[in-house]
Amino acid sequence: MPSGEIIWTGANTLKYAAGYNLTQLMIGSEGTLGIITKIVVKLIPRPTLDALLLASFATNEAACGAVSAIFSAGVVPSALEFMERRGVEWVIEHDGINFDLKEGIEAFLLIEADGTNQDVIFADLEKVNGILETFGCKEVLFADTAAQKEELWRIRRTMAASVKSNSIYKEEDTVVPRASLPQLIKGIKETGAKYGFESVCYGHAGDGNLHVNILKGKMSDDDWNNRLGDGIREIFELTVSLGGTLSGEHGIGLVQKGFMPIKYTEAHFALWRGIKQVFDKNGILNPGKIF
Repeated sequence: MPSGEIIWTGANTLKYAAGYNLTQLMIGSEGTLGIITKIVVKLIPRPTLDALLLASFATNEAACGAVSAIFSAGVVPSALEFMERRGVEWVIEHDGINFDLKEGIEAFLLIEADGTNQDVIFADLEKVNGILETFGCKEVLFADTAAQKEELWRIRRTMAASVKSNSIYKEEDTVVPRASLPQLIKGIKETGAKYGFESVCYGHAGDGNLHVNILKGKMSDDDWNNRLGDGIREIFELTVSLGGTLSGEHGIGLVQKGFMPIKYTEAHFALWRGIKQVFDKNGILNPGKIF
């Protein structure tokens, strides 16, 4: 605590229902309420088996549309990642990955299933394959070996560095309900066309989470510094209108706090200020952040 007192916010039990959930409050506080000195986490058994496939699509919307359908069919992949073609192109260029990028393919889903029963895993992937076909999937590449799995994962893992090596950029961290991903990706591209910026999107589609990398490219310094903020605001307004929020993982800090009123009301701000005052009456912890 700001006073130097140390408290535990939870309990090492399977159930805990006494008092307010201070653990969740601290997780969202970005260092403004206290300093976390120790964390106890729950571990789950490491899966003994996994399978990985890469599905290709002619449009971003088709790829994003398949995401919600997979979950609606009762399949819960251990990973489901979205990647745009432009991002894959830059991975090939920047990281030297050997990958056959075919014409007419604009988006990919990287889908992993894991568990302890091979038959169950393959039954799930068969169901997934049928769903992919209904969304116009052009090709499914199944990773047969550990080396192939690693090579496909390397495309996704190196995408951020590859994209950012090409231009000055700003990264936004939008998240919406999975069913709204097609509208989100379509709106992001329309906003880019309106304001004159290119974007490369990738991310944890299984969570409804898209990382939007906005690239300066050929934008003038004036537009980049003075007009881009309006475009980002429109992306956030769209995100919120689709039932989403401003950040899936990256937090608010200083950069995003000006956009908070798009999502939150004065009632929220009053509650937050009150909580901050209770925890940190002298304002010494990470001052000026979030709101």
